[in-house]
Amino acid sequence: MMARMPEVSRRTVLRLGAGAAAGAAGAYALGGLLGPGPTVAGPPVSMTGIGAPLAPPVAPVPLEPAPVATAAPTMVTGSFASAARGGIDTNWAIARPPGQTTALRPVIALHGLGGSAASVMAGGVEQGLAQLVDAGLPPFAVVSVDGAGSYWHKRASGDDTGSMVLDELIPMLAGQGLDISRVGFLGWSMGGYGALLLGARLGPARTAAITAVSPALWMSSGATAPGAFDGSDDFAANTVYGLPALASIPIRIDCGNSDPFYSATKQFIAQLPTPPSGGFSPGGHDGAFWSEQLPAELNWMAPLLTA
Repeated sequence: MMARMPEVSRRTVLRLGAGAAAGAAGAYALGGLLGPGPTVAGPPVSMTGIGAPLAPPVAPVPLEPAPVATAAPTMVTGSFASAARGGIDTNWAIARPPGQTTALRPVIALHGLGGSAASVMAGGVEQGLAQLVDAGLPPFAVVSVDGAGSYWHKRASGDDTGSMVLDELIPMLAGQGLDISRVGFLGWSMGGYGALLLGARLGPARTAAITAVSPALWMSSGATAPGAFDGSDDFAANTVYGLPALASIPIRIDCGNSDPFYSATKQFIAQLPTPPSGGFSPGGHDGAFWSEQLPAELNWMAPLLTA
């Protein structure tokens, strides 16, 4: 029988979703690399025999200091000039629970319209991750990145935030000490759609799990919000309906009964070969609903990501 994962309270992870719906906010940065441990002194020189000639001094035998595990910082932020975005300077952030010395697998957290890398991390994500580990979940990292209002796919302007995530951000994370052999995707609204799209494009071998929260989905190009797609061809090229890869990736979808995307999300779920985890519950398209769902979402994602 599979051991039951510990339940994480809503209060434990409230911080993690605090900035999901918000616009740009200051990044909450903490920590630094731990300093090296103390060095080990050589053995003392002893003199034996009274009145005997003094022996030449014995050189101390150097001892190799015991290796000291260096913990990664709990929060790292940076930026890079994204070729996929035409050279746009793109901000990113990585949050870890404290005291981690091994390469963690990341959850790529995709913001909604009007959000940013900083807004996802606002409120102290690393403190929330610490509480998750204390509650018994296996440790993982959270990564956020600027996606503007692109809906996480290539646009007519040349801004391709989807390729930026898959071909630039994720490979870069290996140099930041993360294990990118498998990753998870978590997103809200525009980011929920992006999580489904990019998780499918990365494929089942690399995508451990997808959580799409109130995903911005439409059944036709004519029904889409202004600016979401560049027309019917763009909509057809980037739809998440009918993607074969999604049949082989664990998916969780949470949506409020009063959400404007309720109907399209219900139809999306109906065409999946296997019903996803999650479901519909009272709530709207807002941060209150998203924070309410987050504990169950992380309880579901963590063991899949770290298996």
